Amino acid sequence: MPAGSSKKRERQYEHIKEGAEKRGESTKRAKEIAARTVNKERARAGESRTASTVSTQDRKSAPQRGGERSHRGSQGPTKDQLYAEARKRNIDGRSTMNKDELRKALGR
Repeated sequence: MPAGSSKKRERQYEHIKEGAEKRGESTKRAKEIAARTVNKERARAGESRTASTVSTQDRKSAPQRGGERSHRGSQGPTKDQLYAEARKRNIDGRSTMNKDELRKALGR
């Protein structure tokens, strides 16, 4: 945990780490999962100096998502990221496109 984190975040880190270890993750992997989860929650709550757009604008928080995206591999950029790029390129009809249509319109 970063220096100066709140007691709540330290408890949250330990809870997540212990849960990952109970599920059979190595200690190193459990620490990584806990740190990433807590850092994302800190970013969403405005407790960190910097935060990625995905961290702050993701529709679900990590606990709500509950591993929903785990073990699916990289699926490339999110629909929101594709939409933002389409907006920059001024692609017509982007607001009604789904993720695959945005990918095709952007030539991906």
